[in-house]
Amino acid sequence: MKRTAKKPRLQVERFVQPLSIPTPTVKLIREYASTNGRTTLQTGHVSLSEATLDESEPACSLYGPHTIQEWPDHNAWDEVAPFGDPPIIESNVLQDKRKRNAADNPLLVWLPERQSFLDETLFLEGRGHEAQRTLCRCGTELEEPKFRCRDCFGMEMCCRYCVVERHQCSPLHIIEEWNGSFFQRTNLKLLGLRIQLGHAPSHRCYNPRPSSGNNFIVVDTNGIHEVALDFCGCDTAQLRYKQLLRARWYPATTTDPQTAATFNVLEHYHLLSYESKVSAYEFYHSLARRSDNTGLSTIRDRYSAFMRIVHQWRHLRQLRRGGRGHDPGGVTETKAGELAVLCPACPHPGKNLPSGWENSPPETRWLYALFIAIDANFRLKRKVVSSDQVDPGLNAGWAYFVEEHTYKSYLSERTNERQERSTCVSHNAVNMADTKSSRGLAATGIGTVDCARHEFKLPNGVGDLQKGERYLNMDYLVFSALVGFTVTVLNISYDIACQWSKKLWSRMEHMPTRLHIPHNDMLVRYFVPKFHIAAHIAACQLAFSWNFTKWVGRTDGEAPERGWANANRVASSTKEMGPGTRHDTLDDHFGDWNWKKTTTLGRTLKRKMEEAVKWEQEHRIALYDLEGTVQPALLDEWRLEIKIWEEDNTQPNPFEGKVAPITQAVVRSQLAALEAQELQAGINHSLDVDVSPSILISGGIELEDMQQRLKHDISDLSLHPTDKQKEAIIHRTNALQRRIDSWTRYQQLYMPIVSMLRSSSLSASVPQVLLKPQDFPLYLPSALNYLDSPVDCDLHLMEYEWQLRWAQAHDALNELRSHLCLRSHMYKFKDKNLRGQAASTRAQNLIARVEAKKDAAVEKYKRARRALKSLSCRLDKVNWEERLRPLKPGDVRPMGDFAGDHTQGTGTISWIWLVKDGDTSPSENERVQDCVRIEWCKARARAARWSEEVELLVEEMRRVLTFLEWQSCWWRQCATRRSSEKTTEQEGLQAYAYRQAALRSTMRKSFQALWSFVAQLNPIPAVPAPA
Repeated sequence: MKRTAKKPRLQVERFVQPLSIPTPTVKLIREYASTNGRTTLQTGHVSLSEATLDESEPACSLYGPHTIQEWPDHNAWDEVAPFGDPPIIESNVLQDKRKRNAADNPLLVWLPERQSFLDETLFLEGRGHEAQRTLCRCGTELEEPKFRCRDCFGMEMCCRYCVVERHQCSPLHIIEEWNGSFFQRTNLKLLGLRIQLGHAPSHRCYNPRPSSGNNFIVVDTNGIHEVALDFCGCDTAQLRYKQLLRARWYPATTTDPQTAATFNVLEHYHLLSYESKVSAYEFYHSLARRSDNTGLSTIRDRYSAFMRIVHQWRHLRQLRRGGRGHDPGGVTETKAGELAVLCPACPHPGKNLPSGWENSPPETRWLYALFIAIDANFRLKRKVVSSDQVDPGLNAGWAYFVEEHTYKSYLSERTNERQERSTCVSHNAVNMADTKSSRGLAATGIGTVDCARHEFKLPNGVGDLQKGERYLNMDYLVFSALVGFTVTVLNISYDIACQWSKKLWSRMEHMPTRLHIPHNDMLVRYFVPKFHIAAHIAACQLAFSWNFTKWVGRTDGEAPERGWANANRVASSTKEMGPGTRHDTLDDHFGDWNWKKTTTLGRTLKRKMEEAVKWEQEHRIALYDLEGTVQPALLDEWRLEIKIWEEDNTQPNPFEGKVAPITQAVVRSQLAALEAQELQAGINHSLDVDVSPSILISGGIELEDMQQRLKHDISDLSLHPTDKQKEAIIHRTNALQRRIDSWTRYQQLYMPIVSMLRSSSLSASVPQVLLKPQDFPLYLPSALNYLDSPVDCDLHLMEYEWQLRWAQAHDALNELRSHLCLRSHMYKFKDKNLRGQAASTRAQNLIARVEAKKDAAVEKYKRARRALKSLSCRLDKVNWEERLRPLKPGDVRPMGDFAGDHTQGTGTISWIWLVKDGDTSPSENERVQDCVRIEWCKARARAARWSEEVELLVEEMRRVLTFLEWQSCWWRQCATRRSSEKTTEQEGLQAYAYRQAALRSTMRKSFQALWSFVAQLNPIPAVPAPA
């Protein structure tokens, strides 16, 4: 069917100038568009000051003559006829409505109506049109209609009898009474309303039992109410707390309750605490202010009762969602971790894995691997408040926290075990957690085990940390979480995995037997998260990289970090809780986090799949183009090397360069070998049997470094150093002086001119005996060119210094990059985990020491480059400055930082990260080939990871759909698992189970529709029957 084209839009313009308030001139615009005989009307307000005017017209052209068309034929329009509007104007003033319309600035549209809005809110303070009525609608003349309800719809006023009668089913509404001048608040209890439990509102109880004191308190969303409550005292009456529950009021106690909270306020606060992380204290006192915001009325304090109700409510909701109400064994038969929300995309044998998955070949077995990520959070601490006896946890290890008693017993038995210190540079920051002050704290934080692919908290994978991130705690949490899984491939991500993994299985042998896992039958691999790996040493960056290891897809291992942003917002309230309440509260929040992740899996996996397909194609093409420039024989050789390494990581790593990097130690060794060859050839440049020319120059550069370090340490001394500090400086000064004296004797043999230079440079006012060793001029060959009268030097010495300075510059850049990574890592660790002045001061002192080392590396590079610049003129060295550029302050920054106002899209990486160590061998072709080989390995890894990501996402989508179908079947079975003698209770059990089953089925259909573009998901394999 051909669609009828729209007719041109007709604009009607009317100018509105408010007279009472100084607002900008506003234009009212109406557009009529006619299509298929139907007309639609659009209206809007636009400020004349912001309207787009035609540049060819003068500013006053809006009021000038326009072309007036005939009025439209109203009979042809079905919906709107613009009666009373001005003529239609054809103008170029607002031809492009997209540039400016009412939706662009709704606040501007509201401004002319501001006074009206204010007047209407004040109008509601009076009786309005109800003031004209003198009788209630019931017709009685005994009572005036002076009462109204703020929660009912409308402003109708009625008498006392009517307001009580109308609120039999809504006894918690707020009532106002007109006192002749204004409305003042009253309540239904004062007006005579009594709430009867155990019967329908219209039925009468023949044996009512008033609540104790007749001052029952109910907490609702609109405030805190005092009501007159009668319990049912009939023979068939339920217990009092059950009568309250059947009225959807939650009692504070089970015996003679005097306080309750409505289900409505509990559900409201429950969701509000998830989204805004508001504490119960803040929420309760906001309700108190809702009841009276002046402080003139006495409001009964039921905060502690409300806290207890919320604690129980959270626990009961977890039991319901875990299906414990449908288990014949009841709540007491709940198993560890059974209340946790499981990740549908993770492998669960018997739920979402195909039969025979454990016997699949290695080429496909990796698809059924479990990815976990470990991390600690030092924001979620707890003060020494209450105890386990006073505030026991209700979950008792049934959700995410491990069972507290057995956990603490295990820790107390091994409290004296010493933890092995890390050998990796990045862990100097991580080990700061061991020095955290635990004074006044029962827990310095928590450790968690997450699903690394989908960011779910794993059952029994959370526990308190008593003092830092110790292996003792983290091992227990990891194995507690893993015993609930049966897998053959396990990928573990931990920011200190390079150290933590070394003796993991030997540590497991000393743990309780119930926590042992069959690791000999599993392929276990360890990784460092991508965000953290840059702070590790080079060896760790290659061995524990997610990017270079096969069968992991595009996993980054940073799942816990994303969850902390959500959990950290409850830290301020949970740190003041007792141990049980805190655990149950965090369990509840972790459960909500997992549930939200479950509901968004459809969109999340769809987005990931679309990105993976796009990047897999691009990287595959890029790899193909790169391989077109390499000889096939070399490609075959490289493929064999990387295949051998992927099968056995103890083999040489193909991502490492085969060409030795330039270091001062390597150059010294090469110069010594060259001198040995010259001696064998009968060439001897040495003037001393113990000190060769290369040793002389090398020793001079080393003395230069010692001078700079001594200067720095002296400048760092305080105004009043201790005797020990003075003694240490004096010893270092004397040692340096002795080394300089020894070195200068040999220097005079090779460079006789320096004796004359030193004697002439020392003035009479500064005798040589008073010259400090850190200021003593060494006069290396490079320094001779900076004299007022340049002095010649032996070319061999200059060549030796050139090679050593070249290596020194590269050494300095390596040190600078390492210190920048470490400083960045320490800052992130400090911001994430440390709070309080003491901890921040200790961390800042460590950062200051790293900063000093970074500055020393900068000065070392500048000295080396200054010497190279001096020597290059005499040795005719060219093109060296392209690699070793001048080091500016803006260049000294981490890899992810951008100078000035530049961002990720506009900035560039500092050149210090692009410098490669040159080849010390004479073959330039070998160096280039090694660079191409490494680049090919990385390109191959990128293409392989994206290809694996596509396969992994397809498998995860299949697992999600299968898991939801299994869970739907499981809930349908729950409907008949537990039988009840009362049909009403049985109906409730079945209704809840069928609703949960329908929810999973609906989610499955929704996800399947979102993923319809994935051909591999059609059809889905058969679902395993629930156990």
